[in-house]
Amino acid sequence: MTDLNATLEQIHTEVLVIGAGPVGLALAGDLGWRGRRVLVIDKGDGSIFQPKMDLVGIRTMEFCRRWGIVKDVECSPYDRDYPQDNVYLTTLQGFELGRQPMPSMRQEQPPPESPQKRERCPQNMFDPILRQFAESQKGVQVMFQTEYDAFSENAQGVTAVVKDALTGVYKQVHARFLVGCDGAKSRVREQLQIAMHGKGLLSYTTNIIFRCAQFNRLHDKAPGYRYMFVGPTGTWATIVAINGKDLWRMSIIGNAKEKRTYSETELRDFAHQALGQPFEMDILSVLPWQRAELVADSYGDGRVFICGDACHLTSPTGGLGMNTGIGDAVDLSWKLAAQLEGWGGPQLLTSYGVERRPIAVRITRFSTSNLETMKQVPSSPLIAQDSAEGQAVRERVGLSMSEGLKKEWFSLNMHLGNRYVGSPINIDLEPQDQDRVDAEFEDAIHYRPSTRVGCRAPHVWLSVGQSTLDFFGRGFTLVSSDNEKNHNLTDAAQQLGMPLQQVCFHHDEAKRMYEKNFVLVRPDGHVAWRGNELPHDLSAWLRVIAGHGKVEQSQNLAQAAGGDQ
Repeated sequence: MTDLNATLEQIHTEVLVIGAGPVGLALAGDLGWRGRRVLVIDKGDGSIFQPKMDLVGIRTMEFCRRWGIVKDVECSPYDRDYPQDNVYLTTLQGFELGRQPMPSMRQEQPPPESPQKRERCPQNMFDPILRQFAESQKGVQVMFQTEYDAFSENAQGVTAVVKDALTGVYKQVHARFLVGCDGAKSRVREQLQIAMHGKGLLSYTTNIIFRCAQFNRLHDKAPGYRYMFVGPTGTWATIVAINGKDLWRMSIIGNAKEKRTYSETELRDFAHQALGQPFEMDILSVLPWQRAELVADSYGDGRVFICGDACHLTSPTGGLGMNTGIGDAVDLSWKLAAQLEGWGGPQLLTSYGVERRPIAVRITRFSTSNLETMKQVPSSPLIAQDSAEGQAVRERVGLSMSEGLKKEWFSLNMHLGNRYVGSPINIDLEPQDQDRVDAEFEDAIHYRPSTRVGCRAPHVWLSVGQSTLDFFGRGFTLVSSDNEKNHNLTDAAQQLGMPLQQVCFHHDEAKRMYEKNFVLVRPDGHVAWRGNELPHDLSAWLRVIAGHGKVEQSQNLAQAAGGDQ
């Protein structure tokens, strides 16, 4: 800890968030939306020169719906009429090996399982939306050009030392909790001495953002969102439409053995090789980075937590990195708010890592498998040859990529099918088919809506523009099969200080989808419990769900509940 003196400026808040990327801003915004005071600091100035993500996944869009910012995302500067096809080829002036047609953002419609759909909104467009949302909350403050130094912790809270990057002046921040959303090289994670494990380094990759307004007029292929270039040894580069207009991101994939630094001439040569001829391009930025598969052993300790890339590093082949990080933020936010409001027990914060870490393992392995499919296609030196042998190679490679990458392009279950199994704040004694649980964990494509404990509560349109999901978020929601409200339950929740509402969906499809007479949905939209009768001891039942009990107690409560569970 840096030496301090009594003249340092003292700042007080409830939650200190380190890092103002999409995850840090989402966490701050959601906490502010819940009425909490948050300070976000970031050493940068808020500018984004290299958008690291461009897909806002369907589950993230459901959170945006909750926050009231869907229209902001839909009105971002990305060309909503630009095709989203994935195209694999030798060069843009060479052979097209195949493509997966995908609709433009304007053409695409939400699937039956959600009121929303995925959106193409790169980080340089999405971060400002999240920042505006966060700063619109009364209790949220964002301070850029402020560097985090270190923290100390006691039973009452956390004290952090930060430095104004412009003046060099140190300040002390006093908070009840600290969350490191400070990325792959997280200083918070380092100070917590949390190790990461997984496959580790996958490749040294170099991203190049370039401008070329006429790029798609320089070749004869139909426009695509992502062009994947296959050579004799596999996929060596991709070019992605950053804004659907004139900005492009070229990624030189590389390998895990050779760390290269390329000259500008070499980078231009790569782009010319991908097109098939030299062309005029403005290189705007270059970012060498390491593609990895790593997950933190722990998601926090005491009053200090990590979130997003600080927890998990993944290949972007799947579009799950940022979206998983925002899922982390939404899971952690309501639990921190419960602590600050006084009704949350210690198991609530323990559940954060218990629930989210398996999701990180799932998505990192999945994303690595997509990368391996791309890189290990059965190519050969004949792939660019205009011959019968070359045609046979191209057909083989095209089929391999078409079949192998469907799980990436249609990965609805990776976004909506994350189930929290074994959480200390969920109560579930229904018989578990472990083979089914494992199969659903591995399945990327087939999402099956369910109210089984730990699942995302299903979406059903109740009326025009109104989804079942619109009832979830602020607190707990007991969905029941009839209008009669249980006043004993209301009293038990009020005594605990736990926010809880009771609703009945007057809709046959909703009643069918929700399966049981009673389904208790958490603030994050996941099912905490379900049954055909409420437990006898409502206070003890709610205390477990609020984090004051243990797994053994939750099992006893489930057994004590009357009727068919």
